Amino acid sequence: MKKVISTKHAPEAIGPYSQAIEVNGMIYTSGIIPVVPETGEIPEGIQAQARQALTNLKALLTDAGSGMDQVIKTTVFIKNMDEFAAINEIYAAYFENDYPARSCVEVARLPKDVLLEVEAVALKE
Repeated sequence: MKKVISTKHAPEAIGPYSQAIEVNGMIYTSGIIPVVPETGEIPEGIQAQARQALTNLKALLTDAGSGMDQVIKTTVFIKNMDEFAAINEIYAAYFENDYPARSCVEVARLPKDVLLEVEAVALKE
């Protein structure tokens, strides 16, 4: 059975999609961008944006009954592959020990012209 996941602790969907979907004990998130949910602001700089996007992902997963330690796969979309190391530094702080599988792809443009977007697949705790 499919369950729609929605939270005010992560940016609202800006189109016809759900923040996340739960099915058979798995959580599938949409792309999470670095928008501060309370204000709608976007932090400046790749490290601040990476931190905000991952904070938003963590909040969404928590409200879905999961957590960062339950993530099995992420996809990170970045605007500039030259910022890969800076993103990795922030990313590593959000995942401990058994890191999830990950793809990282450079893209031409992202929603709201942010510098990165993250999506995840996680187990429900």
